[in-house]
Amino acid sequence: MEEKQMQVNEYQKEAMATLNPALNQKDVLINSVMGLCGESGEAIDLVKKWLMQGHELDKEHLIKELGDVAWYLAEAATALDVPLETVFQGNLDKLRQRYPNGFDTGASVNRKAGDL
Repeated sequence: MEEKQMQVNEYQKEAMATLNPALNQKDVLINSVMGLCGESGEAIDLVKKWLMQGHELDKEHLIKELGDVAWYLAEAATALDVPLETVFQGNLDKLRQRYPNGFDTGASVNRKAGDL
């Protein structure tokens, strides 16, 4: 039996069912960006332990931390009243403009002031 692929806006809707309803829109945005920083820090700490301290890479733990990053990203988009699909598509559009033929070191190093 083929497994159904989750769509990003569907994830956002389901994940936000666990959002604290007592928070106002401003608090949701603040919580989301603080959460993104915190969960990203937890992810990099796992990589640091692997690269710098001789630990095995705890891939399962890292996957869980990336899931937490996804939750906070969905929360941020929700606070801005925008579907995650819009965030993702905007990022792809920006990347296609910056790297029309795929990644290029020259285009990366020589970005113009004001480039996003």
